[in-house]
Amino acid sequence: MLLEAVYHRPKLNWTYAYDNRTLHLRLRAKKNDLTEVYAFVGDKYMWDQSKELIPMTLMISDEMFDYWECAYQPPLRRTRYGFLLKSGEEQIWMTESEFTKERPAGPERLFEFPFINPIDVFTPPAWVKDAIFYQIFPERFANGDPSNDPKGALPWGGKPERDNFFGGDLQGVIDHLDHLSELGITGIYFTPVFEATTNHKYDTADYMKIDPHFGDISTIKKLVQACHERGIKVLFDAVFNHSGKTFAPFVDVMEKGEKSRYKDWFYVREYPLQVKDGVPTYDTFAFEPLMPKLNTENPEVKEYLLKVAEFWIKEVGIDGWRLDVANEVDHAFWRDFRKTVKTANPDAYILGEIWHESSGWLQGDQFDAVMNYPFTEAVLDFVVRGTLDAEGFANAIGKQLSRYPLQASEVAFNLLDSHDTPRLLTLCKDNKAQMKLAALFQFTYSGTPCIYYGDEVGLDGGQDPDCRKCMEWDPKRQDRDLFAFYQKLIAVRKQLAPLRTGSLKFLLAEKEGSKLAYERVLNGEKVLVLLNNYDAGQILEVPAAGQAWRDAFSGQTYGTNDGKLAVKLPAYGYAVLTLA
Repeated sequence: MLLEAVYHRPKLNWTYAYDNRTLHLRLRAKKNDLTEVYAFVGDKYMWDQSKELIPMTLMISDEMFDYWECAYQPPLRRTRYGFLLKSGEEQIWMTESEFTKERPAGPERLFEFPFINPIDVFTPPAWVKDAIFYQIFPERFANGDPSNDPKGALPWGGKPERDNFFGGDLQGVIDHLDHLSELGITGIYFTPVFEATTNHKYDTADYMKIDPHFGDISTIKKLVQACHERGIKVLFDAVFNHSGKTFAPFVDVMEKGEKSRYKDWFYVREYPLQVKDGVPTYDTFAFEPLMPKLNTENPEVKEYLLKVAEFWIKEVGIDGWRLDVANEVDHAFWRDFRKTVKTANPDAYILGEIWHESSGWLQGDQFDAVMNYPFTEAVLDFVVRGTLDAEGFANAIGKQLSRYPLQASEVAFNLLDSHDTPRLLTLCKDNKAQMKLAALFQFTYSGTPCIYYGDEVGLDGGQDPDCRKCMEWDPKRQDRDLFAFYQKLIAVRKQLAPLRTGSLKFLLAEKEGSKLAYERVLNGEKVLVLLNNYDAGQILEVPAAGQAWRDAFSGQTYGTNDGKLAVKLPAYGYAVLTLA
């Protein structure tokens, strides 16, 4: 037993309240080292009467570690606990202070979860678990009102550049909501819609005004209402890390320098404000002079931005915010932001843009979820780039699941491309079978999946700005087979609850190979998912109880033999199986 690899600490993702009555306890150990693990739990005020051993199950693994987990409902919402570790005939007890051969006589040296205080329980909005998101870049989705086109707008469908316009607007989205409903979408994430100078609108001029080239407040109210009537939630983009260069307070600082009353709204290192050797004399997003960084510690800045956050929820009825460059804004601001947003709408979804491990923001006091780019990279590494084998992919997913409380993983924003990345079809080098396989995993995994506009009809595109092409609305130029695939994929996810919130267990993850199989289980209902990430057909064999299994996509039925299920899949083939 390698005790140096055994790890646990209270709180964070190791011991947390899943709901007002239930604790989840986790423990890390060397991979394949422990054969059994038990949580030794009880109430510290009546230890002898309440102590018990709770078996833990192997939740997930990565390349180095196993992660064990159990759920426990302490009778009085408080508990002291330790662990009993077994490896074959060997066993040892783990307390907060030591490993010992002897069972702890009392609770004094054990770990403690003092009390499940309901206000501290991390409770993301439940609707997100079932949502299917669709990301829209408004300037490129549809032109519904040519009268508000920017000066010099180009004919629809031209080559996207960093500084050109095609006239996409909010009326265009309203006009095409049937497309989203037909697809099965239940949530839209809009990149910024507020007044700005660029086509992407990440350089906000006025946070309280819809960009005139998109419409006005009456247009957005009409759009949100139309979405809600169809059961579609609406997410706005909050660009609170920085403003635009035409934001009135920044214009005032540019003009008046140190005499401006707004000088402390920004981080100015040197006056006058200018760019020296490519570096602005004030803090910005990256080194972009158009995007001066806001001082969110300044009380006036904080008050202004929190009013913005509240206004669009109360006045227009949006269902949440996606937070741009979220990790560069101070934690204190996000804590107050959460209080403001959740007071306005307790069911609002708060989504941070963070591209890396994000547990510091996912403790229930800041975000509900983050854009799950580690998930994105793992899927692309396995399916598209071929830099991970099936075993490596399973390990990467295991590592990701071990990092966060379960409720955070259940509402993670799982994307495969966006306005900041090359499109999935282009990454797949136009191999649509490969693209479908990547999407298949996305839609059979925990968290809310998001489709980048146009992926469903075969839109391609390289790195920004090429990934921001105009949406293709000519049916003759759309890939309707791909649309039908996404439509079916969404329907299957909606039909099979285990795909949304069931437990995950890998049944097959081939070392130096491409065969992958896993099961999702919820309340006794089991779904098996099989993937063949190879350019030739292969047979996948997995353990499976029951007489026959039916593929939700093909309708084909497979029988079992001696507790095993063998399924032949074509190149980049897949099967989603339920008991027939």
